[in-house]
Amino acid sequence: MATIKDVAKRAGVGVGTVSRVIAGSGPVSAEAASRVRRAIEELRFRPSHAARVLQKGQSQTIGVFVPLVHGAFYTPILHAIYTTLRAYGRHMVVDFGQTLESERQDALDGAEFLTDRGCDGLIVMGTALKPADIEHIAELQPKFVLLNRCAPHFRAQCFAPDHHAAGAAAARALWEAGHRRFAVIEGPKSSLDNQQRMRGFLGTLAEHGIDPEGVPREQGDFSPESGRTAAQALLARARTFTALFCANDEMAIGALAGVREAGLTVPGDLSVMGYDGIDLTALTVPPLTTVLIPWRQIATCALHHLLNLCYGMSLPVERDIPAQVLWRESVARLS
Repeated sequence: MATIKDVAKRAGVGVGTVSRVIAGSGPVSAEAASRVRRAIEELRFRPSHAARVLQKGQSQTIGVFVPLVHGAFYTPILHAIYTTLRAYGRHMVVDFGQTLESERQDALDGAEFLTDRGCDGLIVMGTALKPADIEHIAELQPKFVLLNRCAPHFRAQCFAPDHHAAGAAAARALWEAGHRRFAVIEGPKSSLDNQQRMRGFLGTLAEHGIDPEGVPREQGDFSPESGRTAAQALLARARTFTALFCANDEMAIGALAGVREAGLTVPGDLSVMGYDGIDLTALTVPPLTTVLIPWRQIATCALHHLLNLCYGMSLPVERDIPAQVLWRESVARLS
């Protein structure tokens, strides 16, 4: 593989001249530049990533950390980031966490890894980071945005849905559909966004006279299998509820299987509602009613803000992007 020194030798110029031609800046005669370009073509030379960083002071890459690599939730978010970056001639480097339990340390390690790779800016997704952790990320790379996390001292860099309002919207929708007896499959108690949507959901039920302490609850880990087993556990305890709210769609998909295995039908015997609005919810049997969180739009706006910071662009940025209930056949209207 040809090196920059090979190009300089073939063109009869110094290495510095080759660097200036590649960077497109600095004094180089037209004749010398022509020889360098001809040598690059003849040798099929491609400047290394490190060389481009040294020449331009930027890598033209954005680092992205997401907590997990599996499941149907993160892929559309990554795709939205990728397609936007490619539209503006940039690339991304992605790092993944291992488990929800290790999310906090994984995010810190990921931020260091991506910074060490010369990324011009960082997108860090996750709710487990503490204020001191965010301060540390800001020291590593001042040009960063947080997805699904709000931090008082970094409000401009935070892009997150209003989970409390979205949880409240789910409760109102079920109430308006005539349901009065509820059960819940919540996510991990350590998950901040799970706490927020549960407070919104249960708080709204309380406004309608439903005691939150009397609502049967099971905890899952956001996976389909945990939703299946949680639904079966709830049905084994009592079958008095008519509506089951799940803290994410993947658990709701598992709950549909658990209800079916218990010999019940959805929505004939029990209504099921999810949360997030992942694409798979349109393909379940029956199609799943869910709270649609505009994750693609939120991620794109976060990226626009970061591109504006990194490259002086003027891309549009929205911050108040509300959730909405996406009605499908898994919820019966009792009134």
